Amino acid sequence: MASGGGQQFPPQRQGRQPGKEHVMTPTPQFINPDYRPAHKLQGKVALVTGGDSGIGRAVCYLYALEGATVAFTYVKAQEDRDAQETLQMIRKAKRDDAKEPIAIAADLGYDDNCRRVVEEVVAAYGRIDILVNNAAEQYKSCSVEEIDEERLERVFRTNIFSYFLLTRHALKYMQEGSSIINTTSINAYKGNNKLIEYTSTKGAIVAFIRSLALQLAPKGIRVNGVAPGPIWTPLIPASFNEEECARFGSEVPMGRAGQPCEVAPSYVFLASHADSSYISGQVLHPNGGVVVNA
Repeated sequence: MASGGGQQFPPQRQGRQPGKEHVMTPTPQFINPDYRPAHKLQGKVALVTGGDSGIGRAVCYLYALEGATVAFTYVKAQEDRDAQETLQMIRKAKRDDAKEPIAIAADLGYDDNCRRVVEEVVAAYGRIDILVNNAAEQYKSCSVEEIDEERLERVFRTNIFSYFLLTRHALKYMQEGSSIINTTSINAYKGNNKLIEYTSTKGAIVAFIRSLALQLAPKGIRVNGVAPGPIWTPLIPASFNEEECARFGSEVPMGRAGQPCEVAPSYVFLASHADSSYISGQVLHPNGGVVVNA
């Protein structure tokens, strides 16, 4: 987490989505040695989608440190190794009174799969207190003419359909005091001419956060979001060419990409009743100093 401008990553490229964290150079930092847990999520049950790597891995790790029982989803075959490594990390980090974490393979773009994930978590733990909708994929394109219907549907299914569908099923098992946290992006606020369909889904997520927060406020369930800036995760080498990866993040005021461990505390804050009980319908912006307009 060097300060100042000019950070460069070694040129690298992964040819398939979702990306793999264990082959990245350097691997993303999910641990901040200065972080001090304070039992903020003691006794809570959390479900994190896309929790095997990147921001999701860092969130799972901090949730475990803060006392939560953690379940997360991943993509079978493509993310098996990352998922197993994350599972071992959570097991080592979890508090004695938390239950064993679980990793669930699922394509979340479809209703039956989302229902199955929720039912598996509830069968293991009895309820869901925190839902983190985080799974995402993105593809670079130089023109909207390159985006065919199949790719458009794929990105929307992963990035926004899953948020609706998981929430729909999870709400049956969430009570007053529960929290839903959705990952959007800085691109929803500033646009991105090379990631049009991805950016469109992230804009939809902002509207989803604001609307769902209004709907669930009478039930005492808070809905918020996090809009990261350029963060070093497997999405990056899986989306961009070697030159773009090498200079990734250099355009923000801080002059560098962020690390997952610099984003994950935002999810702890929004999940913690002690910290954010009067906050709903809002989005936090860990983005390296970029000023955005709501």
